[in-house]
Amino acid sequence: MRLLVVDDAPCMLKAFRDILEASEYEVFEATNGEEALAVYSEVKPDIVLMDILMPKLDGVTATKKILERDPSAKIIVVSAMGKSGLEKECMEAGVKDFILKPFKIQELLASIKSLARG
Repeated sequence: MRLLVVDDAPCMLKAFRDILEASEYEVFEATNGEEALAVYSEVKPDIVLMDILMPKLDGVTATKKILERDPSAKIIVVSAMGKSGLEKECMEAGVKDFILKPFKIQELLASIKSLARG
């Protein structure tokens, strides 16, 4: 399964890569929303793990743009931003799950597996 991880923090990208590759997922990366759009179009990942606060294009906007292009896209928001209303805004934008950082590895993997099963 191909996963696109979108996060502007290099340490988070490395952590995601280590966790996901250990679980035998193929991992692609983007460091902002604009890059995520380009990589998504090129790679056509099965699932996207999207941060919210990023330079150039935030995660909510990037999510909306991906879903405009591909309404069947499966996006999980993984964000440290827990501000009131953000989870609701993300779900209304079309994300399938919302996980707060710091996250439990098993929680992340369970969400990915659940989404992959449909």
